[in-house]
Amino acid sequence: MAQQIGKRFSGKASMPLIIGLLLAVGTVLAGAYLWINRASSSAAAGPQEQVIIATNTAYAGTCPVIVARENGYFAHEGILAVLQPQSSGKAAMASVLQGQANLGTVADIPVMFEALNNRPVSVIATIFKTEKDHGIVGRKDRGIATIASLKGKRIGVTQITSGHFALDALLNRQKLSPSDITMHNYKPEELSAALEQGEVDAIATWQPYLDASFNKLGSNGVIFYGEDVYTSLYAVAGMRDYVAGHPQTMQKVLRALIQGARFCSEVPDSARELVAGMTKNDASILKTAWPSYQFNIALDQGLLLALEDEARWAIKNKLTSKTEIPNYLNYIYLDGLEAVMPTAVTLIH
Repeated sequence: MAQQIGKRFSGKASMPLIIGLLLAVGTVLAGAYLWINRASSSAAAGPQEQVIIATNTAYAGTCPVIVARENGYFAHEGILAVLQPQSSGKAAMASVLQGQANLGTVADIPVMFEALNNRPVSVIATIFKTEKDHGIVGRKDRGIATIASLKGKRIGVTQITSGHFALDALLNRQKLSPSDITMHNYKPEELSAALEQGEVDAIATWQPYLDASFNKLGSNGVIFYGEDVYTSLYAVAGMRDYVAGHPQTMQKVLRALIQGARFCSEVPDSARELVAGMTKNDASILKTAWPSYQFNIALDQGLLLALEDEARWAIKNKLTSKTEIPNYLNYIYLDGLEAVMPTAVTLIH
């Protein structure tokens, strides 16, 4: 009896059974895949709501937005995301204010100024944070070797932006004031040429313009990063009426961005390829700084503190006619993120 059992379950005798089982499992898995694919397609196959997002597609901080669009996270939520390329957060905010875009990706500085000017903007979340993102590039042949040597020099900057704030913060660290330099206003995409052609002695800007400008100067360039003086906060904002009037849309957008931010953090190589594809740059250029980038959808107390600190800077330097700091809590839309991911809202309110 024992011998008969051994023959019945020998390797030769069990092969057809194994093949059959494998085929059955394969059929089940294929069926499951097709069912999931159909379910996913049907979820996105209905009428989609168009949302125009003004964004600086050349900036790594836009990664959650780019990934959410390219990987279909927006589409799965029923959102037709149209990315409107802009050269800066300031330009993106202007597009939103002019009604040319529904939402914009923007650093904290433009939000601070719009609130100071009583413009009804609403931040729905921050999506990116980093310290090594702003800085100064100078020309050695103009006598620039340290930040202190900027005194008396001509500095190119995009005024009323995070680059402007970072420049002042770096000067202040050296006990210098804006009056100790001659400031020239340029669009961000114009700064590198102005520096290379010698129109200015140095420029203050952000990535990717920062490293690109430094590389163009070669051995004649010197670079100072502002990681000790400024933490860049990148957010998504819209007009208050639009944001508050479309609560379901905001939740859909936020869910897609949460997936996008997670992909940017957990699958960095693929995320960099997507960002590089949008900017037509080499993904390897992004690799060095990527570990210092924090892609996270949140509304935390740090945002309020930053806005208030920046408002004090603007008032002190007479960059605004206002003299009182507004209640920035009125410029933050909490309902969307609280509905989608309440643990991401740690702002005191």
